[in-house]
Amino acid sequence: MSSFFNEHAAASYLDGPPRQVPGYAGLLRMTTLLLAERVPADGRVLVLGAGGGLELKAFADAHANWSFVGVDPSGPMLALAGKTAAEHAGRIQLHEGYIDTAPDGPFDGATCILVFHFMTRDQRLEALRQLRRRLKPGAPFVLAHITFPQAEPERSLWIARHVAFGSGAGLTPEQTESARQAIGTRLSILDPAEEQALLSEAGFSDITQFYAAFSFRGWVAYAG
Repeated sequence: MSSFFNEHAAASYLDGPPRQVPGYAGLLRMTTLLLAERVPADGRVLVLGAGGGLELKAFADAHANWSFVGVDPSGPMLALAGKTAAEHAGRIQLHEGYIDTAPDGPFDGATCILVFHFMTRDQRLEALRQLRRRLKPGAPFVLAHITFPQAEPERSLWIARHVAFGSGAGLTPEQTESARQAIGTRLSILDPAEEQALLSEAGFSDITQFYAAFSFRGWVAYAG
């Protein structure tokens, strides 16, 4: 997995998820609630793809005694995360790199939100295995990103819907087509059933979909 977020992209990132992801604030609140079912009051949570800091801030705002390790390959995105969650800096450790070089834990819970569509299937599976290895038995893991059917014509229809929702009004036909091509070629999007199968293959159990909003879905699963 390479970083898609250079310094220029990081500068405008914070506006993206609330605009492009239906119910983004609700997704973060649901994630926090699902983690809190098993993460203790003084728990330690691993956040994969922590650049930007929106998840870190939301989790830290909700639980004053949790601590966090945020992992991201982009230095500019981690710098932004540090600013976004600055009021909780004493409880957050930021790690520039990938999951295979992250601290071993063990952690009481983990999240990976809006990341996997930048990774190939094999990279996803390895990341899931690395995550599970760092979690305590039974610890919760929340995963959410773009996923929709990959058979045509459904795939093309969902790409068009995704672009229409995220871009809003005002795009020219040429800009719309360019955005569709970018989604279809730059992102790695899998069928939801395959996403769930990867969680199982990596050693997670009790996998439950808790979030579905247009072209995004989310699951909670537990380390075996």
